[in-house]
Amino acid sequence: MQKLLISFLFLIMACPLFAVDYTEMSTQELIEIMGYVEKENLHKFEKELKSRVPTMTQKERDKYLQNLKKIKK
Repeated sequence: MQKLLISFLFLIMACPLFAVDYTEMSTQELIEIMGYVEKENLHKFEKELKSRVPTMTQKERDKYLQNLKKIKK
């Protein structure tokens, strides 16, 4: 019983390790992985990326729009 409880607690504590945190990534990193994000993470990815559009440099915005066109094709 104690082994089962320890295993269960370990599993609960390890679950966040598999979650992707896009807030920790740079804007350039987010732009580079456009089109390669798994479907289950897509909503979080798009939300984070769209929140950064107003603060993007012109170079980042150009690359973002370029990759956005590739995804929609």
